[in-house]
Amino acid sequence: METLISRGIIESYFGKLMRSLELDAAIVGGGPSGIVAAYYLAKAGHKVALLDRKLAPGGGMWGGAMLFNDIVVQEEAMPVVKELQLSYREHANGTYLLDSVHATAGLLYRATEAGAIIFNSVSVEDVVYKQGRVGGVVVNWTPVLLQKLHVDPLTFASKVVLDATGHDCEIARTVARKNDVRLETPTGGVAGEMSMDAAEGERTTLENTKEIYPGLFVSGMAANGVSGSFRMGPIFGGMLLSGRKVAQLMHEAIVAQG
Repeated sequence: METLISRGIIESYFGKLMRSLELDAAIVGGGPSGIVAAYYLAKAGHKVALLDRKLAPGGGMWGGAMLFNDIVVQEEAMPVVKELQLSYREHANGTYLLDSVHATAGLLYRATEAGAIIFNSVSVEDVVYKQGRVGGVVVNWTPVLLQKLHVDPLTFASKVVLDATGHDCEIARTVARKNDVRLETPTGGVAGEMSMDAAEGERTTLENTKEIYPGLFVSGMAANGVSGSFRMGPIFGGMLLSGRKVAQLMHEAIVAQG
């Protein structure tokens, strides 16, 4: 029985790895915008892998606000909430309340049900960079990096890459720093996020969701971080809409590559 269990897990996991060596879309960061992007891209028939360094993907959505596990979503994002069949209740002034644990689990379920592959405890330490374009991600186990072990990584080739790493904008920073290139941002690099303005932060999250370098897109707080916009706290409508918008932009880029 022990061998049977181990064989099943190893064969299944290595099957996922093999299928992910060449992707249409690699999504770095498993917060709400990244998960929503994975859902829509997979639903469109693309080969998608989402990589998250944590054991439990979901970003900051699990914790709600200061570990009060509820979040707020505004009216504009409710079509996404309804499509992904998340439970909600009305609050006030065009806002709705969602249980953060239910909502995060629901997003992950819908993304994987649509066909996205999720790798947890996997970190992206670099990108594949060829002829002035981001063309994949360089991956290693999170425990390897945490222990600072000298272990070489593997790579996933991908037609497009999404930086959904949140406040730190890790992939955008890496691309700009290691390759000495300018990003499509106000500073040409990662401007860094400003302090909280919930309404403005929600608006600019969607506005800043875009391709910032050939093959590299940003969503969620990474979109605001690279462009020097505001944080917004535990209101998540902008994150959901950002994930949907970037999925459409990435879909168009994938189709254009053939």
